[in-house]
Amino acid sequence: MLSPEKRVSMGQRSPLSTACDLDRRDERPTGRCSSSDGLRAGRYALLTGHRQGVRAIKRVLQACEDLGVHDLSIYAFSTENWARPRAEVRALMRLFHETMQREIEEMHRRGVRIVVSGRRDGLSPRMIQRIDEAMARTAKNRNGVLNVCLNYGGRAEIVDAVRALIRDGVSGQDVDEDAISSHMYQPELPDPDLIIRTAGERRVSNFLLWQGAYAEMLVSETLWPDFGVDDLKAALADYASRVRRFGARPEDEKVARGAG
Repeated sequence: MLSPEKRVSMGQRSPLSTACDLDRRDERPTGRCSSSDGLRAGRYALLTGHRQGVRAIKRVLQACEDLGVHDLSIYAFSTENWARPRAEVRALMRLFHETMQREIEEMHRRGVRIVVSGRRDGLSPRMIQRIDEAMARTAKNRNGVLNVCLNYGGRAEIVDAVRALIRDGVSGQDVDEDAISSHMYQPELPDPDLIIRTAGERRVSNFLLWQGAYAEMLVSETLWPDFGVDDLKAALADYASRVRRFGARPEDEKVARGAG
């Protein structure tokens, strides 16, 4: 969302594409913050926590704009989250619908393109209509991208890509990484440079399995509703200190004896 020149003037490398894997700890029975955060017993009431999570998305999106991160992917609701209590799922879907309706014009004014990744099975016709409206309204925006992963699973996305290849009549010998990538939910988006996992959790949770093959991973102890500008700055500073090798190694890099 900032020019390359401004990114350089910050004195650090900024990832152009960042994904936030928002923690869920379904095994904890009480004190849930939201579907998009870690849990702290007694900290947030259920619905309040979900709303705080939405505010965190807006806060982080603005910070991305200020810090030169162009694409932000948010893991909002997974294919596994349907197993949550029915009342919670209904409340979440209402919140998603209300937020989409309320924020479309603001995102459009800021030049942010909204895309929604995931299966539509199980989503209400009203929700699907709101998603289509948001994507159509912001389709030509170029200042940044907010990719909302809703009813999303990394394995499901790969399965859907393979099914699309079969429907398109692609022969087995023509199936390669490029062919699969071109049939993912958002083939035009770059792979994430950085994936941030909140609330101290250290698992992938079925998020961007294909696209995140070479993403840098960062675990933040901060709960998602509390995640803010300083947390993002710390994540970007950590990212800037790393050397991305993509499986290779520079000729002049020293390797410890016995290292593989």
